[in-house]
Amino acid sequence: MSPHNETAEETRRVYSGKIVQLDVSRVTLPNGVVTELELVRHPGGSAVVALDAQGSVCLLRQYRHAVKGWLWELPAGKVDKAEPPRETARRELADEAGVSAREWHSLGQVVSSPGVFCEVIHLWLARDLTTVARAPEDDELLEVHWLPWEVAWSMAVDGKIRDGKTLAGLLRARPFFDGVGKDRLAAGQTITTVEES
Repeated sequence: MSPHNETAEETRRVYSGKIVQLDVSRVTLPNGVVTELELVRHPGGSAVVALDAQGSVCLLRQYRHAVKGWLWELPAGKVDKAEPPRETARRELADEAGVSAREWHSLGQVVSSPGVFCEVIHLWLARDLTTVARAPEDDELLEVHWLPWEVAWSMAVDGKIRDGKTLAGLLRARPFFDGVGKDRLAAGQTITTVEES
């Protein structure tokens, strides 16, 4: 057996909901240990750092039942029907923030909680924005705020922003706000630029 691979000997689905499924698998880990693991399967999602012409970033103040309170978050949502992640980002930016973008930069991916959760979140930087009609879902309780970059960054550093995808998105977008922009990111080969037609 390769020291880098695990093998699943048995998997059973114990729950299947509208968004997630819960599987319990008996696996042999790369070190040879046999164990039973629980895994929440999720279709994945996209989150968007939207930057306007004044250098402000869109943050949503959104009520989340899971934490029994309000969180600061980037516009984001789950991938629907295996759509491309940028389409998810485009849809969620319009529906939640009320803007569309002509310029998109991939900021890579993050995994939200790999101990139990298979969700992969695709991060995007969106620029050259225009206003469109918002269309939040009925169960989304949120406020739209456009905050100067340094204010948003300070909120991330001082703990006011607790949402993981939002922290990761702001961190990955930071080079755009340090005055080095595309050149710095292109040198690190961490983004691709896609123009919206």
